[in-house]
Amino acid sequence: MTISYLTDMDGVLIREGEMIPGADRFLRGLRDNDIEFMVLTNNSIHTPRDLSARLRTTGLDIEPERIWTSATATAYFLSSQVKEGTAYVVGESGLTTGLHEAGWVLTDVDPEYVVLGETRTYSFEAITTAIRLISRGAKFICTNPDVTGPAPEGILPATGSVAALITAATDQHPYFIGKPNPIMMRSALNTIGAHSENTVMIGDRMDTDVKAGLEAGLKTVLVRTGISNDAVISKYPYRPTRIVESIADVADSVLDPFGEHEGVTGATAPGGADAPEASGHGADPGVPEN
Repeated sequence: MTISYLTDMDGVLIREGEMIPGADRFLRGLRDNDIEFMVLTNNSIHTPRDLSARLRTTGLDIEPERIWTSATATAYFLSSQVKEGTAYVVGESGLTTGLHEAGWVLTDVDPEYVVLGETRTYSFEAITTAIRLISRGAKFICTNPDVTGPAPEGILPATGSVAALITAATDQHPYFIGKPNPIMMRSALNTIGAHSENTVMIGDRMDTDVKAGLEAGLKTVLVRTGISNDAVISKYPYRPTRIVESIADVADSVLDPFGEHEGVTGATAPGGADAPEASGHGADPGVPEN
């Protein structure tokens, strides 16, 4: 039996800079069973190497090659469109490094693309340059559609908000690469050599993780340790394949997370405690979660 995993990072493996209990056990289960996996994040600020180092401080050892950011996915997508092109980039090292490694030239002189990513400080001058270049014909790409991001003082405007400003000024809508665009999932699948029908997506958000997984043809597991709580879940016209409290509930059944194969070591047997959720008839999400 072949199975692979794509999993979100924030809200699934870590939360507020701390490892979510069970995440280390989940990763150990994947490695012990030689299961291919990739960790996904819409964060385009940091390189996979930076994120790997940050995760190590929480107790999670994940190689940079196992981390797929919206910036990495953007570089992958652009390289599939134009092998080595030119772009004006508004973003940080995660995005600029990804494009450089893909052989792209970053320039503000007649670039083929304007690529907007996440940054801690959006420069009015940079946004103005982006608007002018798009108005002159540069194609508009964004790493992810998130409109806000977290900060100690509250929310911050994120890529989606700045993209809306640029669209208002240019009448040009961007193509978003990150979740919920299934192209991010498919590019990650291609990278690990996995097929959608044998892959599980684990996430904490209905509007990005579960939606992207469904549209890419994956089975999905929603954890309640992040954004989507039961009240939020009930608002959507689609459901994940399984809902669990946390990644710890998947850690002991990585070979068979939905209890579909009787006798598989470490799996929940059909008819067990997890069977109702696997069939989509678990606890009613309407009753009283990056």
